Amino acid sequence: MKHKILIAGIFVASLFASCSDDYLDAPAQSTLDESVIFSSPGLAEGAIDGIKIPFAETNSYRGRFLPFYGLNTDTEWYNSSQTVSDASDLCTYDAKPNNSQMNTTNNAWAMMYSGIERANICIRGLRKYGDPKPDSQLGYLLGEALTLRAIYYADLIKTWGDVPARFEPVNNATLYIGKTSRDEIYKQLLADLAEAATLVPWPGETPATSNVERINKAFVKGFRARLAMAASGYQQYPDGIRRSTDPALSVANMYALALGECRSVIASGSAHLESSFETFWKKYNEEYIVAGGESLWELPFSDGRGRMLFTFAVRHTTNDQFHANGANRGGTAGPLPTVFYDYDEKDTRRDVTCVPYKYGTAVNNVAKQELGALNTWYFGKYRYEWMKRFVTSTNDDGVNKIYMRYAEVLLIAAEAANEIEGPAAAAPYLKEVRRRAFAAADQPVKVENYVNGFTTKDAMFKALVNENKYEFTGEMERKQNLIRWNLLKAKLDEAKVNMKSLADRTGDYANVPTTLYYKFKADNVSLDIYGLNRGETTNPGTGYTSFVWTWTGAAADTKINTLYKPGVNPDNRQFWPIWQVFIDGSNGKIANDYGY
Repeated sequence: MKHKILIAGIFVASLFASCSDDYLDAPAQSTLDESVIFSSPGLAEGAIDGIKIPFAETNSYRGRFLPFYGLNTDTEWYNSSQTVSDASDLCTYDAKPNNSQMNTTNNAWAMMYSGIERANICIRGLRKYGDPKPDSQLGYLLGEALTLRAIYYADLIKTWGDVPARFEPVNNATLYIGKTSRDEIYKQLLADLAEAATLVPWPGETPATSNVERINKAFVKGFRARLAMAASGYQQYPDGIRRSTDPALSVANMYALALGECRSVIASGSAHLESSFETFWKKYNEEYIVAGGESLWELPFSDGRGRMLFTFAVRHTTNDQFHANGANRGGTAGPLPTVFYDYDEKDTRRDVTCVPYKYGTAVNNVAKQELGALNTWYFGKYRYEWMKRFVTSTNDDGVNKIYMRYAEVLLIAAEAANEIEGPAAAAPYLKEVRRRAFAAADQPVKVENYVNGFTTKDAMFKALVNENKYEFTGEMERKQNLIRWNLLKAKLDEAKVNMKSLADRTGDYANVPTTLYYKFKADNVSLDIYGLNRGETTNPGTGYTSFVWTWTGAAADTKINTLYKPGVNPDNRQFWPIWQVFIDGSNGKIANDYGY
């Protein structure tokens, strides 16, 4: 499938080039071509695949958007946040319009609009020439195009707030346009996804929906639920932080929509949680893309594109037995050091998500695990050592980005049900997520008793805020959720206090050990570590080496205080600024809001 997308992109390049070169001419030279392409399922499919190409361009999602958006939160941070740079500014809520990482004409902003223009051309062509009906291939392709366009717009809105909206191919009148209220964009996307859900089959129902690199009904409905929650949530508008005042986007309307869509997915049986958390993430790193499981849709990268492990994996110091991707791959971001200690010790998600070691310098091409420091953790969801394919590209790894998984459907259902119907209605969905996280023997206490104890809407909501943390740390979904809950600064400040307590071993972290003990397992590569759990303070004996478990490098206060830059209020910096190159090229139609 990944190679197919590349080939399709080459095939349709002339179509999109001619459309973009000639869009100011009337009639467009490509009209005849479109009549042929969008009435033929095979040709139209190639055009739809072309919509995905901008995801993987050098400075688009691949190298700029995914590595930085979503950091820093109360669960995840850029591991070099204390270093003053344009890269850290993107994460510490102090990005400037001329940020050197972003202020180029081929950056993510431009690539998102390139994808939207490609989608607009396809949608127009399919509607005009294709007779796209439900249960037809051209109908499926229209649903896919509508959904891909919604993905681009959803990411624009969550990153920049109000943005220019084009739902038709560019022409003389729309070459230069101002911003559109995100409320109007949200309403259009919700309508588009409602239509798409009537056109695309459930996972595995057809060859097109047999893998998670293609759009399916479970994803469309889950994604629509996510957008409904965001649209009705708190967010920064030019006049302050508030919910939308549009009645159509009220909490009552949007939560009901989200709950209905989630329950539709759940009732369909077309998706399910993997049997264990570790199994799911091992399959992800093995690039298992069969639809019908937990992953609902993945942003597809070819083998030579994409940087998910390159950026976020457990760090590898050099090429070694697990990869030849280059030196110092992975580890640019990681969990906050408190996150490991906030999990229940019996929660099986903890050790998958939070990794305290890296792989050191290889000797004879074999690297061993090495303990780092209390303040430097890595995301264990991304591991070269779990791959089946040996990565040799020096710039990319080719591993997809999971855009949504079934666990999110369950937690959105729980949140919406709690708001509308109360905690008892939310409980079954929360229990399903937690049941996968704990061994059967622990479930009576950790699942049943735990969830049954939340008897008020407020208590259940707070539990769901925590559960999202335990489930999704490392997937960079937290920032948008904190914003829509109106908890961004509050949770960041709470995290700073907690990290200070951990560094000083006071308060809730007083019983975190200050010394670890380690030895190598039989493979002479993997560490057997004692002392990570609270209260593990007794020397385990012969064969173990002690290791001081403390904050190293930058002083604790310095590192902690750069979760967001001192003097900055993250609630007033919920978005990145529009980069200067795009403001300069807008013919005066767009400018930055929010005090930038």
